[in-house]
Amino acid sequence: MIYKRRIPVEFNHCDPAGIVFYPRYLEMTNSLVENFFREMMDYPFARMMSEGVGTPTVKLEMEFRAPSRLGEVLDWTLTVRRVGRTSAKVRIAAHGPDATLRLHGEVTLVFASLTGKAQPWPDPIWSRLETVRQREPNEPA
Repeated sequence: MIYKRRIPVEFNHCDPAGIVFYPRYLEMTNSLVENFFREMMDYPFARMMSEGVGTPTVKLEMEFRAPSRLGEVLDWTLTVRRVGRTSAKVRIAAHGPDATLRLHGEVTLVFASLTGKAQPWPDPIWSRLETVRQREPNEPA
């Protein structure tokens, strides 16, 4: 299953030339992850924080392929690739209105206490992550 979200490029995302300043892509990536947990996992960040947990990013690899400009709407996707006992690896991509790939990469998230100690995913969340995980072509179900 692929989670999709459209994010408009706003003035605050851009440098003086009117193109997205690359750290702003990472803010959009975080927004994608946050909304994925709220909409697909039924586990919003506000609830996590009230429970003393979160999903910090511990590894991030991104390749920037083409610039995005003020006023464009980017089509973002998030695909769960691997679910471990305390972590998950997701694939992220964003395409422009002309379907041109703007960026793609992988993000590793860890389920952790607010002090940073990794802990196992709650069973219902682990099950949901496994349910939406996209398997490799030759991987057994």
